[in-house]
Amino acid sequence: MTEDRRYHLIDALRGLALVNMLAYHFLFDVNVVCGRDPQFFLRPAAHIWQQCICWTFILIAGMSYHFGKRNNLRRGLLLNACGLIITLVTLLVVPEETVRFGILNFMGCAILLTMALEKGLRKVPVVPGLAVCFALFLLLKNVDGGYLGFGPFLYRLPAWLYRYRVLAPLGFPDPLFRSGDYFPMLPWYLLFLCGWLLGRILERDKRLQRIARIKIPLLSAIGRKTIWVYMLHQPILMGICMLLFER
Repeated sequence: MTEDRRYHLIDALRGLALVNMLAYHFLFDVNVVCGRDPQFFLRPAAHIWQQCICWTFILIAGMSYHFGKRNNLRRGLLLNACGLIITLVTLLVVPEETVRFGILNFMGCAILLTMALEKGLRKVPVVPGLAVCFALFLLLKNVDGGYLGFGPFLYRLPAWLYRYRVLAPLGFPDPLFRSGDYFPMLPWYLLFLCGWLLGRILERDKRLQRIARIKIPLLSAIGRKTIWVYMLHQPILMGICMLLFER
């Protein structure tokens, strides 16, 4: 996408999510890794903050699928490669927090799966599709914990679904599965599809396109470097924490 056709406002929203992610991870390192307040992230406000960050990233990833279609195969493979690097690094450095099928692997697989399904997805009406995808996302939100539904309306899924490690990327982790960052295809691919459908609305609406081209200088610039910041930020944050809090 050329500079004058780029949707800078979406870059800015991604940049805002990135700034929030940096703040969240820094506080996690301070409070959990360095032991200042290990209970900090058990509080509801921290959970809501974390969910807002990841929802924003995933919705924007789904929307962005439409903006550079010729690069989607490369992006999908690159994200998976970066995800595997993070898995290997965390396995070597912090094995108790090894990242298995984290958000980068999820996004890479979501892009590749959407490429395979796109012809059929294009036949789905946008507004009903959004409603169904979001309803299914909520219904499957707790599937990695063994349940269907949400709130007080929970149905326990069959135990055999959670016996095999190979099913963890789909959303059915076995009892011994652990990951420092885990975004399985279910339910998160449904949220990605919500973003994909929102991107179809943007494709058609010239007024929304004009709004999306509004540039917020600093945030728009940050939002264009997300993958590299994501890859590098944790070692830097951990180094800062060690300097500040390790005696």
